[in-house]
Amino acid sequence: MRTIVFGEVKWKVPTCGHHAHVSVFGAVNVLNGDTVLHRAVAANATTFLDFLKILKSRYPDQLIVLVLDNARIHHVKMVRDFLRQEGESFHLIFLPPYSPQLNPIERLWKWLKDAVIANVFHKDQMDIDQAIARFMEYIDQQPEEVLRRLGCAA
Repeated sequence: MRTIVFGEVKWKVPTCGHHAHVSVFGAVNVLNGDTVLHRAVAANATTFLDFLKILKSRYPDQLIVLVLDNARIHHVKMVRDFLRQEGESFHLIFLPPYSPQLNPIERLWKWLKDAVIANVFHKDQMDIDQAIARFMEYIDQQPEEVLRRLGCAA
């Protein structure tokens, strides 16, 4: 709790004391609006590799096309080794630098931020995580809205 003083009036503003966050990896099947979201404690090569394995188990016999930025975690040796081992299961499309507007998943991230984070005080990490879990449950039931928001609806 921090105290802010304006003139003679004191307001107590609740704060977490630190910048809590949750990392989420995501993919959307643009044919049916199915989403695969994976919460992680951090966004690093290991958690990205975990996400790729989740996608592979969800779509074992299909080509998985991912649109990615050029983050370092997408290019590390363990990821390259996994992709080489998986053969033709994945096709990665890397966007040019500073071009998030080209990636439809960015619209999902904006939706998540608007619904979960914007103008909301979360008392702790668990509260943020629970709000994200509720959002994930909601979009699982709304594939048409997912496609519409991503600009993929017919």
